[in-house]
Amino acid sequence: MLSLKDRIIHEALRQFSSKGFMSTSISDILESVGTSKGGLYNHFKSKEDLFFAALSEARKIWRQRNLAGLNHCERPLGKLKQILENYRDHYLADSENFPGGCVFVALAVELHDQQPHLAREVTEGFNRFKGMIKRLLDQEQAAGNLRNGVDPGMAAEIIFSGILGACVSYTSDKSKENLDHTINGLIDFLTMISL
Repeated sequence: MLSLKDRIIHEALRQFSSKGFMSTSISDILESVGTSKGGLYNHFKSKEDLFFAALSEARKIWRQRNLAGLNHCERPLGKLKQILENYRDHYLADSENFPGGCVFVALAVELHDQQPHLAREVTEGFNRFKGMIKRLLDQEQAAGNLRNGVDPGMAAEIIFSGILGACVSYTSDKSKENLDHTINGLIDFLTMISL
């Protein structure tokens, strides 16, 4: 059984995913959780404080879902393929926590102009993820496993942009077929640039 604080965070995450931060009211969250304002403010000073708690939980779920099984992959390229498969099969498919799709993309777009300090918190995660993709590609290049002329930085941009595109597309149409097609295309790209 989740504590009241965890139930509030979970519901905030669900609503931020489907309605966005700005359109989610504290009363919406309280009603869904079945608590009072006092119950909320015993744990969070403000809606922004709740945002940071929900963002932290979303990052934890992202790591659990997307990085699962990486320790079984010998090559960095195998790790990238595993991340793509996990993203498709275990992260975007998680309608329990993210009924509206990838909460990070939704929040980054929504908050960019209206709450730039909150948007920066979200995009910091994008930068770390893109950096991880590039490090794995750099490791493949250092081991002599990338084709001549492949720029790991450019390849990382393509993969990262493809993942974001898959997220936006899946969020808009919930088509598993289109999601499979996009992720398989990214996996094929990784195969094409490797030796």
